[in-house]
Amino acid sequence: MSSDLDRTRPVWRQVAAVVAERIGDGTYPAGSKVPSVVELSAEFSIAASTAQKVFAHLKAEGLIRTEVGLGSFVADQPPAEG
Repeated sequence: MSSDLDRTRPVWRQVAAVVAERIGDGTYPAGSKVPSVVELSAEFSIAASTAQKVFAHLKAEGLIRTEVGLGSFVADQPPAEG
């Protein structure tokens, strides 16, 4: 997947879009755990700080929620697209 990233645009935005798409299409259903920072970093060949930026953005958008010590999960009712 990392080869699909356009290095001329902010990588964190592209990765956030992929994760948001996976949430939207049910790959990550409501309430399910999303990959960790380490897993996201490995999948997309990005720095951990970049993966953290992805999570901060998705949380701000209301797509995920974070539970300290447990991880990040898809919000029970992600906002409708559009």
